[in-house]
Amino acid sequence: MPELKRLHAGHAPAVLAFELANRTYFAASISDRGDGFFDQFTDRYNASLAEQEAGVCAFYVLVAEDGSVLGRFNLYDSEDGTARLGYRVAERVAGRGVATATVRELCRMATAMHGLRTLRAATSHDNAASQRVLAKAGFVPVGPATPADLGGKSGTWYQRDLQPPGDAASSPEPKPAVADDKPRIRYEHHDRLPHPAENDQPVHG
Repeated sequence: MPELKRLHAGHAPAVLAFELANRTYFAASISDRGDGFFDQFTDRYNASLAEQEAGVCAFYVLVAEDGSVLGRFNLYDSEDGTARLGYRVAERVAGRGVATATVRELCRMATAMHGLRTLRAATSHDNAASQRVLAKAGFVPVGPATPADLGGKSGTWYQRDLQPPGDAASSPEPKPAVADDKPRIRYEHHDRLPHPAENDQPVHG
């Protein structure tokens, strides 16, 4: 059963393998990271861990039973109770509900563990899979996203209000909604939430 874990130094080899194996797949819907990302991977990864340790972001990886990374799920640019969501999942699990189930759980964790009230995500017009994931996870379109937001592509900003004003104390903690025919995912929780290695745009359901 896959586990959602906060990023740490030991994940580096698996994260690099995930990025390399899915590079062409990701580039079909978002801008390619470029050779520099891979040439400087270690330095970038360590910088991200430092950023996470400073509490600026929260980075997670979805890890399969064999230790391989199935997806990356990030919370970043957090300010005044609002953060940006980014994610990408491996081609081999795309279309199986993995992204939707994990985004839903991350929304719950964003409130329960990070104290966030709102999440925002931008996706390009041609990334229909990501649009479906966001819609199923309770996000609604709120306005246009510029090429500067999406690495050169135009798209749409989506938003989900996690904790409406006045409801925080009375609302029960939401349970992750995963359909019976979707993959089951186990989530590893921590008292403190870190942050991942790259500010990924939402990609692939």
